[in-house]
Amino acid sequence: MEQWKCTICGYIYSPETGDPEGDIPAGTSFESLPDTWMCPICGAGKEDFTKV
Repeated sequence: MEQWKCTICGYIYSPETGDPEGDIPAGTSFESLPDTWMCPICGAGKEDFTKV
């Protein structure tokens, strides 16, 4: 699966693990994240992520 990196703090969003602290279950693609989802480390929006 693809991974997405926050360009602000370097956090990597991996669909394999999701974002348990943000109630995003494993298996959730980046595209399926709500538009209001933010980086759990720095609070950046989805627009601040790039595919790696």
